[in-house]
Parts: sequence; structure tokens; C-alpha cells
Amino acid sequence: MKNTTMLRATEFGVGLLFGWGLMISGMTDPGKVLGFLDLAGAWDPSLAFVMGGAVLVGLFAFTAARKRTTNLLGGALHLPKSRDIDRPLVVGALLFGAGWGLAGFCPGPAIVSMAAGEPKALLFVVAMLAGMGLFELTDRMSRRPPATA
Repeated sequence: MKNTTMLRATEFGVGLLFGWGLMISGMTDPGKVLGFLDLAGAWDPSLAFVMGGAVLVGLFAFTAARKRTTNLLGGALHLPKSRDIDRPLVVGALLFGAGWGLAGFCPGPAIVSMAAGEPKALLFVVAMLAGMGLFELTDRMSRRPPATA
């Protein structure tokens, strides 16, 4: 019980820190995000530093994680093994980018903005969840064995 409480408290703290970082960096402001994506117009390069910092932190974190078999709280550590670039990955990346470019939100900042009361973020999160549900449904249907007559 104590381990579960500690795990939940740690998850909550890390999520709070992540959300705070998204707000401080401007990632929850769709106008700032769209300004970053507007390469031909009034381009705002400031989010490149945010993304560069995230990549740098991730580089060190994954390098350290590859040397471990458990996470910092003692649980199993599951790192991705696949390095394949396949059609679902490319299509998903294109859809993610299109959604980000149209709405100015990506999933993490949208959830933070929704919690802060932003109505556009709520609509984005609802659409995102619907898309995830549709994917799960179609993925399950495509894996079903064909019916025999």
C-alpha cells in the first residue's frame, strides 16, 4: 500500500512539474505554437529552444535508462525496442503534425490548457480521444481472423 501511495504521489508530482513547464514555456498558448509553425510569416523561434531542451533531457535520460533494469521507484522498466519506420508510424506522425498545425495544441499542452479552462483545448481533447478510440476499434477489427462460411 505504501509503495502504491508513493508511486501515485510521484506520478502526480512529475505530471504537475511537466504541466507547469508547458505553461512557463508557452507550449499551452496556441498562438505561440502557431507562430512557431508559421515559417513563411511572423515566425517565432522561441519554442525551438523548448524542444531542443526536451530533446537534450531525453537524450541523457534514455542513455541512463538503457543501463538500468528497473525504474527509480523499483518497478519494471519497459523501453521501446522497435526502430522500424512503417506506414502506421508515418501516417500517425502526419496526422499528429496536421492536428498540431491546425489547432496549435499537441496532447500534453492540450490537457494542461483544458484543465486551465480553455474551451478550444476541451474540444481538441475530445476530438483526440475520439480519434484514439476510432484507431483502437479499427485496429482490433483488422486483427480479427476472417469469418469462415
